[in-house]
This record gives sequence, structure tokens and C-alpha cells, in this order.
Amino acid sequence: MFPNSILGRPPFTPNHQQHNNFFALSPSLYSHQQLIDAQFSFHNADLSRAVSLQQLTYGNVSPIQTSTSPLFRGRKRLSDEKNLPLDGKRQRFHSPHQEPTIVNHIVPLSDERRYSISPLFHTHYVPDIVRCVPPFREISILEPREITLPEAKDKLSQQILELFEACQQQVSDLKKKELCRTELQREIQLLFPRMFPYFACSLIICIPILILSKTLQFSSISLESRLFLVGSSLNGFGTRSSDGDLCLVVKEEPVNQKTEARHILTLVHKHFCTRLSGYIERPQLIRAKVPIVKFRDKVSCVEFDLNVNNIVGIRNTFLLRTYAYLENRVRPLVLVIKKWASHHDINDASRGTLSSYSLVLMVLHYLQTLPEPILPSIQKIYPESFSPSIQLHLVHQAPCNVPPYLSKNDSNLGDLLLGFLKYYATEFDWNSQMISVREAKAIPRPDGIEWRNKYICVEEPFDGTNTARAVHEKQKFDMIKDQFLKSWHRLKNRKDLNSILPLRAAILKR
Repeated sequence: MFPNSILGRPPFTPNHQQHNNFFALSPSLYSHQQLIDAQFSFHNADLSRAVSLQQLTYGNVSPIQTSTSPLFRGRKRLSDEKNLPLDGKRQRFHSPHQEPTIVNHIVPLSDERRYSISPLFHTHYVPDIVRCVPPFREISILEPREITLPEAKDKLSQQILELFEACQQQVSDLKKKELCRTELQREIQLLFPRMFPYFACSLIICIPILILSKTLQFSSISLESRLFLVGSSLNGFGTRSSDGDLCLVVKEEPVNQKTEARHILTLVHKHFCTRLSGYIERPQLIRAKVPIVKFRDKVSCVEFDLNVNNIVGIRNTFLLRTYAYLENRVRPLVLVIKKWASHHDINDASRGTLSSYSLVLMVLHYLQTLPEPILPSIQKIYPESFSPSIQLHLVHQAPCNVPPYLSKNDSNLGDLLLGFLKYYATEFDWNSQMISVREAKAIPRPDGIEWRNKYICVEEPFDGTNTARAVHEKQKFDMIKDQFLKSWHRLKNRKDLNSILPLRAAILKR
């Protein structure tokens, strides 16, 4: 995807490497005081160079000897070394193992293998005294559970299914996003490579960490940065026109969004504007409460939003994915409601209305609170699978542990859409109740500051925040309630989806 980027060629020419003392440091372990001194010696070094230290592998290369070889004792290439290919990858520093280095080949892959992910960088040896959490494990494209669509015997239900089948995200759409995520992760890992506590690694790896930790005031950094695909693209509720949401995780601890996240995204934005300008267009750094980088991938033509360390977004992606494939009426119903809300301009948190995430939670809540529920609270039934303490590299396993839910409620899609509109137009008490998917019921509003003077309260299932806090103006709240009421009356009288959502136009928009 990025053939001319630093993935496709060495970041520095051999001559540059020879004359630049910074990159020619001997890869040996240093004392704690030496590393502290190095922080001050190199704090003015060019960070964009400092973070691009690790060599990639290129072409067909025979195995290279380990770092104990005398060939690597000097800063410049020795005469005996000239017979080695320039594109060879060095053995990991101070490895106790003497086996030859395995060389990755940068070659085109078949479609089947293109989306399975193999590590690009070799792991550096770390003494056993350093105890770190396991690295995030890469996962290939999650194939959705085989699920049969519900029958549609009435006109309204048939229209809902027609809209769903035309607009639902295809596997090919997801693969495009996953391929872009994979390639971008490799690029971003050049900025934020595998990192360890500075006292346990060699100086050539530590200097970027020292500079970053001084700038960002990191107390600790995770083993390896990871880029996660999150949101509607992966949670089962995406459409063909859905943007891609990406979360860059640099450590498992929370990140200060005003300082650390903004600085990290500034580096990412600069990288996009320089190294990847031929493949990424319109990168924008949005300095919001949760800062993001917006950009468009020229290859897949997909718009992306990239945030830093929004860990709860990763967890709720797989929670929603579980609900999406738990019962075959959930996904069609969510899609038609999202299309309806977007058509009536009540599906845009940036404009003070409902986010897509809040709308999905509202649908799930409605299906949980029917006299004969269609959905349970899977957080209550499977608490061990959806605990907020589960490490991120295990979160993706949760949907595999939950079997389909068999409900005794046989309502068709048309009746469920009508019931959803009626519930929020006439039954739900907006003034005193909060929507809780975690509890599978409406619960009393908390008395905290976050919940006061809020017109709509939707509980985030993991961190308990209000996902509908964007609705903070009475005018917007009244508009949302009014649309629920009007649409319910129209649909009840006509039983035609076109009365509240022009079907042809919605299908064309995808």
C-alpha cells in the first residue's frame, strides 16, 4: 500500500549511516547513570530520526551472524563486512541465543495471506528481571458468525431487510480497512517501536524513550504500540459508507488527552504529511477534548479518525459485536434506525445530537426491556468475558464465548421498529431515567455533576460515563423527541418505511 515509504526502502543511505555518529553507537548495555547522562546529551537530537532506528529487512538475504560477531564492533562498515548485503537485518542485540536471524521478505502476498499479520520487527532480548504485560496479539479479520436473516412477511419488514442487505458493510469493505490498519501500524511502529523500561535496554533503543518520556512525562510504556480498528467497522453495525475508526495504544495506562495524546498525534500527523503524503490525503489534527487525526486513505478511499489510548472504545467494540450477532433481528433494526436518525439530522454528536454509539445502545436497551426480551445483558451473564480488567490482547475472544440467544419473542422487524419509536416517544422517562445496557433496564439517574442538566442519559457499559452528553441544548433535545413522536405516528398510520425514510435515497447513499 505504501511502496515508496520507509517500509519499501532503508530509511538512511549507507553513507549517511557511516557519518552520523548518533546511529553508529555500539549496541551495548549501559548503566543507569550513563543513560541519564545520555538523555541530556541527546535531548536536542532530531526526534524524527531517533525513532527510526530499527532496520527493516529487504529482498533475499542469507542469515546474518549474531551481534557477538567482530564485524559489528566498530561504527563504520569494515572491509570484511562489505561482502554482506546492505539490506540484511542485524541480529537482536545481546541475544543469548546464537541461532541465525530469520529474515522477513518484502514481497507481494496473495489475498488470503495479505490480511494475516506477521511481526515486522524482531523482539529485543530483555533480562528476566523485567516483568511486563504480554504484547497485544495481532488478530486477522474476524469472520462474522454465520447468521440467517429473519423472515419478512409484511411490507415494512421487507423494506427494512431490503435496506439492510443493500447497505450493510461487506467483507470486502472490512478487508480494505483492515489492510490499511495493518500497513499504518507498521509505519506508526517506526515512530513508537517496541519499548521497554529504559533501565533494561540498550542505549540505541533507549534514547527515543528517554526523549519521549521527558516530553510526554510517561511513567511507563507498553511493550509495543498497536493500532486497533474499532467502532462500527468492526462491531457489526457498519454500513458501506462507514468511516474507519482507529485507536493507537501506546500503553495500557490512561493517557492525558490534553498533553500526551496531542503530542503523540502531532508526531503521527507530521509523519502522514511527509513520509506518507503520496498515500494519505487531507490529514487534519483536531484538537478536541479527545484529539484525533482525520485523514483519507487514497488506496481504499476510506475516511479514518485516529485517536490515542481510547481503551474503552476497544472494549465496547467487541461488546457491541457480541450483541450484533446474538440475535438475527438486531443488525437490520440498528441499521434502519441509524439511517432514519441520519436522515432527520439527529445523528451527529458534533452538532449536539445523538452519536451512532448512543443510538445503538438505545436500540439494545429497547430490545432488553420488552415484556419478552429479545436480548439479555451479556455483561451479567458472562461477567468474566466482559470484565474491564481483561487485557486488551484478550478482548477479541469475548464474542467467541457467547452462544446465540434464543428469545421467545417472535415480533417481526416492522413491529420492532414501530415499538422502538413508540418507546422513546411516549414511554421512556427522560427526566429521571438513564438507559443502561449493562443492567438491561432503565435505572434512576445518578446525582453526579456529569448527569446534571443533561437531557439524555445513556450509560457507557464499561466506564459508566454518559455517551449522550453532546445533547446539552434543550432545542436539540426537543427536536430529537419531536422526531420520535412524528415518525411513530406516520409509520403507525402508513406502515411504509418511505413515510419516515426515503428508501431509494437511503440505498443510494449506502
